[in-house]
Amino acid sequence: MQKLIIVFSFICIAATASAQETATGSDYKTAIGLKYYPFSITAKTFLKQNTAVEGLLSFWNYGTRVTGLYEFYSSINGVDGLKWYAGPGVHIGFWNNTWTDKYPTRDGGVQFGVDGVIGLDYKIKNAPIDVSLDWQPSFTFVGYNYFEGGWGGIGVRYTF
Repeated sequence: MQKLIIVFSFICIAATASAQETATGSDYKTAIGLKYYPFSITAKTFLKQNTAVEGLLSFWNYGTRVTGLYEFYSSINGVDGLKWYAGPGVHIGFWNNTWTDKYPTRDGGVQFGVDGVIGLDYKIKNAPIDVSLDWQPSFTFVGYNYFEGGWGGIGVRYTF
């Protein structure tokens, strides 16, 4: 999995070099759907042609987490509907008993931290479907200090 993330990161960086100087915007305004890993309900809306906010409600084996991301978009030359994006974010989460039994904390099972995201977004032409592939590293510094580099994945959303 880590090798896949590293390769994907290099592809995104290479795509950045060939991206247009200015973003041409998105082919949709708002989208809702599902993302995996971890399993998440996701909603995204564009604020401007090249910026969006995304919210994620994630469920994983150690609890739940709510994440907010601010994403910057740019088109990739030669492929209609394909864009790369990156941006910062924050999360707040709640550990379940499996986690708190394994890693006792003084914070009552609450976590808080910062996130980043880098990915690709493809709006399928003539269909209300958007597909994304991203990497979402995060660092939790309240609740238990740790870096999480294994989140991100494939998202499928209904657009409108």
